[in-house]
Amino acid sequence: MGSRPLVRILFLLYCIEAGVILLLAPWSPSWDRAVIQLPDFHLQAVLLHGATRGAISGFGLVHLIWGMHDFDGWLARRKLREQSSS
Repeated sequence: MGSRPLVRILFLLYCIEAGVILLLAPWSPSWDRAVIQLPDFHLQAVLLHGATRGAISGFGLVHLIWGMHDFDGWLARRKLREQSSS
């Protein structure tokens, strides 16, 4: 196993982890507790707004879709290699 497959696997794991965290974190009670501790009231208001939470969750969804796309490509390349070697 060279470095290229390792980088792909690490990128896939990053996409899954970041996607899940960004998708779920803005709607968790710990998000509210962390944001309320910020000293700037205006920043608190922005980070607690539903549109901001939705945008962050959307960014997480983009990460998950990107990871699934790369995983699908990896499976397709693997299948092609198996077929060409047979």
